[in-house]
Amino acid sequence: MTDPALHERLEPLSFLLGTWRGLGVVGYPTVEERRYEQELVFAHDGRPFLEYASRTWILDESGSRVRPAAREVGWWRPGKETRDVELLLAHPTGIVEVYLGQVTFSKVELRTDVVARTGTAKSVTALHRLYGVVDGDLAYAVDMAAVAQPLQPHLSARLSRVADLDLRDSGRG
Repeated sequence: MTDPALHERLEPLSFLLGTWRGLGVVGYPTVEERRYEQELVFAHDGRPFLEYASRTWILDESGSRVRPAAREVGWWRPGKETRDVELLLAHPTGIVEVYLGQVTFSKVELRTDVVARTGTAKSVTALHRLYGVVDGDLAYAVDMAAVAQPLQPHLSARLSRVADLDLRDSGRG
């Protein structure tokens, strides 16, 4: 069986496809600055959306994993116009985010349209995400406004592509 063809509306996002791994830094006025390891997976099954999954691990000073950290899953969807992008993300901490943005060549910039949370989740009011390919790696930065703090840097990482993946191969179809 052959891989499903990438839906034509996803062509502007095709540079994201595959599995990416690397290192990043997390910090915030309410969070101690730490290094983390991350794996991102962007996959498709031929329909007009990319499946997205992220998992991270906090690292110690020697670079060894200390514990699991943030997780998020979601879908990247084409918007109304050719370069428009919608991103839907869910977190196990009780937060759901809906982003609107644009893709330009191998760069995507997104801002939250809606942030919803459960009664037990921390207060997050806005986020801004920037993803781009730099020398073949995927670099990104996330700014966040949360817990009465203004929008400011929260996460950044640089990841290398380790594999191409589709849903059928991952066993998650």
